[in-house]
Amino acid sequence: MTDRVTATPEAVALLDRLAAKHGPLMLHLSGGCCDGSAPLCLPLGEFRMGGRDLCIGRIGDTPFCMSDDTFQWWRNTQVILDVIKARGGGFSLEVPDGVRFTAKARLFIDEELAMLADPQPAETV
Repeated sequence: MTDRVTATPEAVALLDRLAAKHGPLMLHLSGGCCDGSAPLCLPLGEFRMGGRDLCIGRIGDTPFCMSDDTFQWWRNTQVILDVIKARGGGFSLEVPDGVRFTAKARLFIDEELAMLADPQPAETV
C-alpha cells in the first residue's frame, strides 16, 4: 500500500530527537497563510483537533493531520515531510533549533491512487 505521508531521513531524525525530549508528538498542516502552510509539531494531545481534521498517515508513531479542506488540495499527492534551516514565527517544537519542518509534494500515479487508504478522523489519534 502507498503511504499518503512520508519523511526524509533528516525529518525522521528530528522527530526522534524531539520525541526523546517532549514525548509523543503530532504534526498538523493547517494550510493557512504564513506559518500555517508549514507543518506544526506539538506534543500529542496539546493541539485541539477540530471535527473536520483528518489523520492522513503516520511517520513512525507520529500522526500527520490536516483539515478536510486542506486535504482536498493534497489528496492526489504524497506529503513528504522535510527539514530546512529557517526560523519561523510559530509554536512548533523544532523552531528553537533554527530549523523548520516543511511539506513537499509528489503526485501519485494512477496505480497508487487506486491503493490509497482513506484518511481517518483526527479524533482517533
